[in-house]
Amino acid sequence: MPHYTMPDGEKLFVREIGQGEPVLVLSGLGMQSWQWLPFIFTHLKKYQFIIPDWRGFGGSRTCKIPQDLDAIHNHWRDIDSLIQQKNLDQFILMGYSMGATTAMHGMQYGNLGDKLKAYLHIDQTPKIPSDDTWKFGLFGKKHLKFKRFLKDYSDFLHQYQDYRFVDELPSEPRTELVQMWINFIKIQGSNKVSPFIFNLALKRPQLQKHLLPIRRLDYMTWYIDNYLNHNEDYRSAITQLDCPTTFFIGEQSTLYPSEGQKRIANQLSNAQSIIFERSGHTPLITEPVKFSKEISAFLAKSTQQKPT
Repeated sequence: MPHYTMPDGEKLFVREIGQGEPVLVLSGLGMQSWQWLPFIFTHLKKYQFIIPDWRGFGGSRTCKIPQDLDAIHNHWRDIDSLIQQKNLDQFILMGYSMGATTAMHGMQYGNLGDKLKAYLHIDQTPKIPSDDTWKFGLFGKKHLKFKRFLKDYSDFLHQYQDYRFVDELPSEPRTELVQMWINFIKIQGSNKVSPFIFNLALKRPQLQKHLLPIRRLDYMTWYIDNYLNHNEDYRSAITQLDCPTTFFIGEQSTLYPSEGQKRIANQLSNAQSIIFERSGHTPLITEPVKFSKEISAFLAKSTQQKPT
């Protein structure tokens, strides 16, 4: 699998699999490119899937963090560079969660929308903060509570910025970090992880690093600070999208209320919404059969579209 050199000289891992029409896939936070394979393997004879691993994960886990950019700005710079190196134009794009945020950033600050043949937007809000103009940001009505959590989490991580890995932390702060992560999961409400797992991790330090999504503390700080300080509003950018667009929306999503996503979808001139009635933010986990079926339907419909 190839690595592509980014503008700052770092080597970004990009999984390229299949042959045919290019499909760029932008993953959610914490995902690795191989996790898309169950949903795309039946399409490998017709499409080439181009799936980068974000910095800090998978094959890109050792990529350095740029000091002058937050996570989303950096992700778009990386993707813009990849698009240029691959000479992609009039291609299909699939963006999930943070990947969808990166795509919207490219629509707003680049010319990404002009390069798209079709776009799949999977469970993401166009505006992270909730305020008087938008009540459907991250965690909806719980947004302020979540922001306070992020601030506490960020302060804690910056306090221990001299440590690189979670398991290098002294026992007491490591346990505190795990407890903070457990509190975050509880805020979500819809998570079904057993309390037994939490209690076991708190009692057995050797298990604690496995409960956290990222072992590197610098990457954890980078991503936490991104969501704490992210004030972009992409509503105008995405609603101006002309290409055929499909929204996958988790009806039970606690992270991004479905009503807000539906409102945005209804403002596009050429869009449809696929509702995952039994899912929250992770329809690929909670409704994998339907998710796979709808991916196939999206690709089939996109193939029928003629580039403009």
